[in-house]
Amino acid sequence: MTEMQLKYGCNPNQKPSRVFMANGTELPIEVICGRAGYINLLDALNGYQLVSELKKATGLPAATSFKHVSPAGAAVGLPLSDTLKKIYFTDDVELTPLASAYARARGADRMSSFGDFIALSDECDKATALLIKKEVSDGVIAPSYSDEALEILKAKKNGNYCILKMDTQYKPEPVETKQVYGITFEQGRNELDINEELLSNVVTDNKVLSPEAKRDLMISLIVLKYTQSNSVCYVKDGQAIGIGAGQQSRIHCTRLAGQKADNWWLRQCPKVLELQFVDNIKRADRDNAIDVYIGDEYEDVLAEGTWQNIFKVKPEVFTVEEKKAWIAKNTEVSLGSDAFFPFGDNIERAHKSGVMYIAEPGGSVRDDNVIETCNKYNIAMSFTGIRLFHH
Repeated sequence: MTEMQLKYGCNPNQKPSRVFMANGTELPIEVICGRAGYINLLDALNGYQLVSELKKATGLPAATSFKHVSPAGAAVGLPLSDTLKKIYFTDDVELTPLASAYARARGADRMSSFGDFIALSDECDKATALLIKKEVSDGVIAPSYSDEALEILKAKKNGNYCILKMDTQYKPEPVETKQVYGITFEQGRNELDINEELLSNVVTDNKVLSPEAKRDLMISLIVLKYTQSNSVCYVKDGQAIGIGAGQQSRIHCTRLAGQKADNWWLRQCPKVLELQFVDNIKRADRDNAIDVYIGDEYEDVLAEGTWQNIFKVKPEVFTVEEKKAWIAKNTEVSLGSDAFFPFGDNIERAHKSGVMYIAEPGGSVRDDNVIETCNKYNIAMSFTGIRLFHH
């Protein structure tokens, strides 16, 4: 198949719509089930590149949860703690490394992952398919699928779930093009290999990057390579825990991603784990309720008396002081930035979310101020010398 007709483009009024190989060769994707949309394919192809690079850099199976051409989460297949199993709602599935990767990718920002497109680095197995089965998702792309996984996934969405198979032997052309307003843009593909060597120029007083920190910094940079810019990414224990994408100001990226990282950590607080939900509550309603509970407006929700629709027992208010005390316990977080930090305020905000390791290009006229702020908190920071803008 050299081309695929699509229902419409980004919006229903944008017709006709198709994807095709300009050189007349076969498309490297096979539609096993369902029908892919324009945005689905953008998510699928960006996501597959991301997980392929994560696998190459770490040697571990990888997964990502994509929404609107940026990852909501991404992770490698490290084992889950009992707490993570609980907040990711995986208690009823015997996890494989790939399933662990997807649980982490989906669990980082469950609200943003609602209706995601999934990319997997390895063959989709039964355990991963069982996790996908439970979630609201548009589709999945992987290099292959086990027979059991296909049977599970083909039953999703009344048989209309989009299942794509990627040709692992496919190599794109070294120059890529796209059109904007009838004008063709051309550039060399971003084939930059992200590895530990990029982290060797540690410019802070603290020069120590643990193996885990190096792994997490590489993960953050690979995630950023496929995230709409400006962007920053917080990573801990092999998974993105907060991604700030597509912001015009870098401090807004850092704040947005930092808040998501804080929410991820707050979900693990005993006070949140002990919430008692009404029977048969929908997964999305439960996830949204948790985000409201750990947010700043929950006292208003309690006052309005709507809690009875969600909780069996009226929860105690999660006070600002309690949240700050719990967030302060989060440490060993790594942070990547797709371009240099122009001011030390980004470091101040990152520190509040437990960041101890940073990788950024460097090159700001205020690098000295940024380094000084890192030294203030004993943060180790590498200047990679490379920018990772993606549009």
